[in-house]
Amino acid sequence: MTNRTENKNCIVAQSGGPTAAINASLAGVIQGVFCSESFDTIYGSINGILGILNNRLMNLSEQSQNRPHFIETLKTSPAMYLGSCRYKLPDYKEDTEPYQKIFRLFEKMNISAFFYIGGNDSMDTVMKLGHYGKRIGSPISIIGIPKTIDNDLCITDHTPGYGSAAKFVASSLLEIAHDTFIYAVKSVTIVEIMGRDAGWLTAAAALARNDYNAAPHLIYLPEVAFSKETFLHDVEKLLTTKNNVIIAVSEGIRDEEGNYISSAAAAADTFGHSQLSGTGKALEYMIKDHIGVKVRSIELNVLQRCASHTASLTDLNESFQLGVKAVEGAEQGETMCMLTMHRTSQVPYCINIHFSSVDDIANQAKSIPREWINEAGNDVTPELLDYMRPLIQGEPDLKYQEGLPVYLPVDHLL
Repeated sequence: MTNRTENKNCIVAQSGGPTAAINASLAGVIQGVFCSESFDTIYGSINGILGILNNRLMNLSEQSQNRPHFIETLKTSPAMYLGSCRYKLPDYKEDTEPYQKIFRLFEKMNISAFFYIGGNDSMDTVMKLGHYGKRIGSPISIIGIPKTIDNDLCITDHTPGYGSAAKFVASSLLEIAHDTFIYAVKSVTIVEIMGRDAGWLTAAAALARNDYNAAPHLIYLPEVAFSKETFLHDVEKLLTTKNNVIIAVSEGIRDEEGNYISSAAAAADTFGHSQLSGTGKALEYMIKDHIGVKVRSIELNVLQRCASHTASLTDLNESFQLGVKAVEGAEQGETMCMLTMHRTSQVPYCINIHFSSVDDIANQAKSIPREWINEAGNDVTPELLDYMRPLIQGEPDLKYQEGLPVYLPVDHLL
């Protein structure tokens, strides 16, 4: 990179749950800095905001210059090259110590921009740092770059990571259908999919349907109250005409009183979110007890988060573009914001990228519109399929060695 007299630097970090596309956003930030006239060095914070608090930083400028094809390989590597955390900053009005520590490090390293790639909880951090920076008159740009397979961030049309996870879910459901249909016996297969408060990811199971496959035959989402009696009736009715019934269900479905259907709810995380487990198993027991057919439950769990071998090229390209755009925004003085995507055309599919106030995004969640779920609450509508389909298009050109994909090593996290 070109030497500059101002010698301004920036820091980027990742937080929350991993995806197949979050490293593409990191690659975009690094590429944006390389093309920038405003920054000399880009540093990466190891394990999110905790890396800044614990002074665990790595020089990404050196990493990218010393490793051949660093940015290209990073773009298609799964999970989070810089590691993650789930650390909730306190309210700066009650405790300024971590904020003072963070901004002292920014000053020491001549940081003029901080980029935080993450989901809803990460945007809480962006919001708090932005407001504290404003309070002390700091000129540092604090910019959030979205990611989450849950697709539940407000304002943006969709979130990076969702398209790839949706593609994995749909592919898995199609393969499960092929596996299930070989047996000419009455059976029920329940596929539990991540989604505590919003059913976007579970809804993607419907993309598995084609000319010969109608599975999943039932879809249950958190947006609609779950009824045990109606569920059992739905299954029994389908079994009168089908040998095999395949069901997609969100982990976060609740009854009319708001109680989770899952067989176990562990303690909440640092942001107060319930850690759910066993929804599919709970439904399996219901069917065994009341219908008595062969039944199994499958929990996709973390498999749906980082399946880079089935990533969406559209997802990776958009994620990369957001990283580049974030650097441009910092150069223009944007702060206390998150990049958002706005769909301008369905056919051909096209988006525009904007900067939106993080105050309107942090600590909120976007659910599937009720009109995109059928009246019975057990399936999705064609409008939702039209929304999702462009997001899973295209396949990245992965490099392979000895039969396995080649990803960037993460020995610095071990």
